[in-house]
Amino acid sequence: MILKPRQGGVAASAGLDNAFETGGGLELKHQVRHQVAVPPGYNYIPISQHVPPAKPHREYKFELDPFQKVSIHAIQRNESVLVSAHTSAGKMAVAKYAIAQSLARKQRVIYTSLIKALSNQKYREMLAEFGDVGLVTGDVTINPSVTCLVMTTEILRSMLYRSSEVMREVAWVIFDKIHYMRDKERGVVWEETIILLPHFAEWICNSHDQPCHVVYTDFRPTPLQHYLFPAGGEGIYMVVNEKGEFKESNFTKAMGLLQHELGEDPADPKSRRAKKEKSYKGGNKKQSSDISRLVQMIMQKNCNPVIVFSFSKRECERNTLEMVKFKFSSVEEEDLTANIFNSAIDNLSVEDRQLPQITDFLSLLKRGIGIHHSSLLPILKEVIETLFQEGLIKVLFATETFSIGLNMPAKTVVFTGTTKWDGKERGSLSSREYIQMSGRAGRRGLDERRIVIMMCDEKIAGQADRLDSAFRVGYNMVLNLMKVEGFSLEHLLHSAKIPGLEEELRKEDEAMAIIAVIAHPAYSLPFLKPGQLLKVQLEKLDFSWGVVINCKKVNPPKNRSIPVLDELPPYGQYIVDVLAAGSAISKDRSMSTATPRKILPCTPGQKGVTLIVPILLSAIEGISSLRIYLPQYLTQSQQRETVWKSVLETHRRFPDGVPLLDPLRDMGIKDEKFAILVKKIKVMEDAMFKSPLHSDPRLPELYSAYAKKMAVREWIRSLKKQIQVSQDALQLDELKSRKRVLRRLGFTTSAEIVDVKGRVACELSSGDELLLTQLIFNGIFNTLSPEQCAALLSCFVFDEESKRQTKARAEFAAPLRVMHEVARRIAKVSKESKLPIREDDYVASFKVELMDTVMQWCKGASFQDIKKLTADIFEGSIIRVFRRLGELLRQMASAAKVIGNAELQEKFQKSLEILERPGSVIFRPSLYL
Repeated sequence: MILKPRQGGVAASAGLDNAFETGGGLELKHQVRHQVAVPPGYNYIPISQHVPPAKPHREYKFELDPFQKVSIHAIQRNESVLVSAHTSAGKMAVAKYAIAQSLARKQRVIYTSLIKALSNQKYREMLAEFGDVGLVTGDVTINPSVTCLVMTTEILRSMLYRSSEVMREVAWVIFDKIHYMRDKERGVVWEETIILLPHFAEWICNSHDQPCHVVYTDFRPTPLQHYLFPAGGEGIYMVVNEKGEFKESNFTKAMGLLQHELGEDPADPKSRRAKKEKSYKGGNKKQSSDISRLVQMIMQKNCNPVIVFSFSKRECERNTLEMVKFKFSSVEEEDLTANIFNSAIDNLSVEDRQLPQITDFLSLLKRGIGIHHSSLLPILKEVIETLFQEGLIKVLFATETFSIGLNMPAKTVVFTGTTKWDGKERGSLSSREYIQMSGRAGRRGLDERRIVIMMCDEKIAGQADRLDSAFRVGYNMVLNLMKVEGFSLEHLLHSAKIPGLEEELRKEDEAMAIIAVIAHPAYSLPFLKPGQLLKVQLEKLDFSWGVVINCKKVNPPKNRSIPVLDELPPYGQYIVDVLAAGSAISKDRSMSTATPRKILPCTPGQKGVTLIVPILLSAIEGISSLRIYLPQYLTQSQQRETVWKSVLETHRRFPDGVPLLDPLRDMGIKDEKFAILVKKIKVMEDAMFKSPLHSDPRLPELYSAYAKKMAVREWIRSLKKQIQVSQDALQLDELKSRKRVLRRLGFTTSAEIVDVKGRVACELSSGDELLLTQLIFNGIFNTLSPEQCAALLSCFVFDEESKRQTKARAEFAAPLRVMHEVARRIAKVSKESKLPIREDDYVASFKVELMDTVMQWCKGASFQDIKKLTADIFEGSIIRVFRRLGELLRQMASAAKVIGNAELQEKFQKSLEILERPGSVIFRPSLYL
């Protein structure tokens, strides 16, 4: 898809909220939210009037869900669409229609994902289905001239920066896993690319000025049931059923068992923290036995396959070892597993086949048990994914990375904890992460319900995280964009912030739309007779029900020449005196309230006093169809109390709620947009009345506690908003500071023209572009051998912590000294340019631990030999560093070409050649290719 700048909005599709589907006695409802952003002056035809082609470009063997139909209709109209739906809901069906349409029309289409592994998997899937498919990643290029190209987002970004000819032929760009845009590390690539697309594909904007549809559904094809397994417990407790209803009694029982087992209150953060910290350091044997019992229970209930998510690689392996005494595969399945495994490793050398990870894995896999995390050998991860898809793995222990790949659902998902390490600190699992991983539970068409089990001692609740900007300024981005004529870096920063502001504006507009219609004098005044019951809400002050005493028009001040009424909205031109229950008038002069004379509503359970409160029409939240009798005078408190007793008696007679005037039927409101808003409110009210809390006698007490919680949340939200404003200003300051650094180091001129150093840095995105460029111009690589060049560059791609102390070889003493001196120079200039940087930390970020490992590999050592040099680092981590190093060497060769240094270019190419040893386990091609 190609996203366009949002300039306006049109209401959603009508009639989609009523689509139903029934399965297993449970009624599943499709809730589809459809919005569309329209460019200025665009003659938009509502999608409900769309006439599909007689013969669609792709036909499906199943009935499309409503959200899929709306999305495909947008594609048929050549209009961009952003699809938001749960895992396994069927988003890929929409993407495949765009591909089929492009193939039929001979238009190029790009499918892009953040990681190579997912790109490889999608390439294989699409090649089998469409045929005319190619792949472009950092280290693999297959059929780059075909119609459908699968590529990583970094490659797409690079094409955009270079104004590649490919981009001039592209009609559609499909972004998969777009929710990772908020990821701190990966998100910036997404965001930068999406913002750049309209600029670099300007010919598309000019010739196909088009709307952008946003289609959202929270429908799950297979409903989720959430369970708790308390530590040391014997069973599981359903805490959220398939309708999304929270079972408080079951939650209380589970927490009670947990408290009994631990001998402490699980809600006490101090005691919990102490327990957790202890378990993370030394391992938790009790937890392992709990997992063993839980998995046995799942297998006995035939709820497999099951994915057990852990949040550290060590824990994942420890839990797997706990299960080696079990066997879940039949003899036939064991043989099939062995055949698939042996076929996959056949192309490895005899020596690589003897690696401990490979020799130890087969016996585990034959038992129907697997393990999947980022530090496994890539070939093993792909074998495990294949076996899992074939149903040969019944229990899979995995980290979060497994939830990012292809659609590989299980019947049950288990979480072993609720906290994880994010690279900087241990924090709670976010709603987005929980939803993404729990979405792996349930196979559409196979399972009636999905099961999610949480092993935890704290409650997790909430919606999916907002898709907030993770945008940040980098030197490579700054230099590349400075090369583009007419492009403003400040505009790029502004673009990254607009979506959040527009969402805030949309919510405010929706709230104001209701007020503007129902509170308009033409509709409300005929019903504001003395004695009429009103529901009153003054800003955030809820006065509940009151009685109309009088209604009058505002008189303009005599000392003003221009009538004040002309400056007021219609609902601000009248004042209604309402009799309501309020607390004693506040004596705190500093307190600001929405009411005159500091009148405040009663708190739950407070009797209060009856007062006459003057309000504007905009404070009316509802008008009842009931009127009560009013005495002629209300000057005395006793008369007001008598009226208020009538109000309370009315409440008693209508326990399900005082009857309201229907805005459409009774008040005669014909506004179309208002009718849509009323329909939304009706859906929410129905849900509220169906809630068991509605008839719970503790409702006032619980509502009060919830109101306090929401007030605190709103306060936190306002603080975050203030922080965001500060961060936005800081980001602009950071941009100015980075430009200053580039000028001082000679990468750009004073006129902000990219100089030769800057053009070299534009080629480098896999390592620190400033330091690498400075080292190239210092000539540090000129005297090094190809093996030494590769070893030195490993400092730029290895970022893991290593426990062992490593001392660099003597031959690297001089290059490292120069590198550290240059790094300190860059840090000093950065600090003087007002960038927050610590010199020692910056220098220490270039780690030397793998220099000797890379050197030995380039000289011909086997993988087993170099693994002995890095005993505390996982095999998969070593391979990941070597592959990143290969990407960096390609970029270094391109950088040398920019300055015309053929000798240095050839040296880096030679380094790459001896690094990427053909047939080795490190650079073995993916099984998906």
